[in-house]
Amino acid sequence: MTIHADVEALLRIVPAEHRGEERIDWTAAEAALGTQLPSDYKSLLDTYGVGDIGELVVLPPLSVDVPDLGDCHMGSMAPGFRELWESEGGVPGISAGPEAVLPWGTGCNANEMGWLMTDADPDKWPVVAWRRHVSYGDSHWALFNCGMIQFLTRMMLAEFDECPLGDASLWGRPAPFVSRREQRRRLVAGLDPLTGEPDPYADMYPIFDK
Repeated sequence: MTIHADVEALLRIVPAEHRGEERIDWTAAEAALGTQLPSDYKSLLDTYGVGDIGELVVLPPLSVDVPDLGDCHMGSMAPGFRELWESEGGVPGISAGPEAVLPWGTGCNANEMGWLMTDADPDKWPVVAWRRHVSYGDSHWALFNCGMIQFLTRMMLAEFDECPLGDASLWGRPAPFVSRREQRRRLVAGLDPLTGEPDPYADMYPIFDK
């Protein structure tokens, strides 16, 4: 498996120590979504599996057999993401309808991330983000002229002029990747799903394997 150059750069700050072992059928996924997907995104899931970077959920393309993920995937999240785009007019100055955006990430205090699919080559799609918290008068939507992995890397290295999201939990702070399967194992063991440290409330709210 050839790893995308941007994913290699991400691996230097976010190791794949707690990767998942899922293997996505990309031909089937792209057929179901009706579009090809960027090569850096596919390389990310091929390298890390299905999981989260800190509090940022990386969406798989379609439903996968992963604990606690349920219907949280690109296909199920697209309608809500596109509704946000349509209701707020999208990024100021960008004349594209809601079908031109596709989500790839969610979380970090209810921020939403996706692509603007206005180029025939998915590797040229820029990132668009809906920021829950913005300064008065600013648009909730913003566009970033970089790919998904570059967006994540630049955010965690604080290489933008300012935090690109309405939450600073990953701003200048690389966070570990933890697969959803490892998160489930930790929950059952009474550990915090993201840090692996003992959860002081685990006895009050025990989690059991189904």
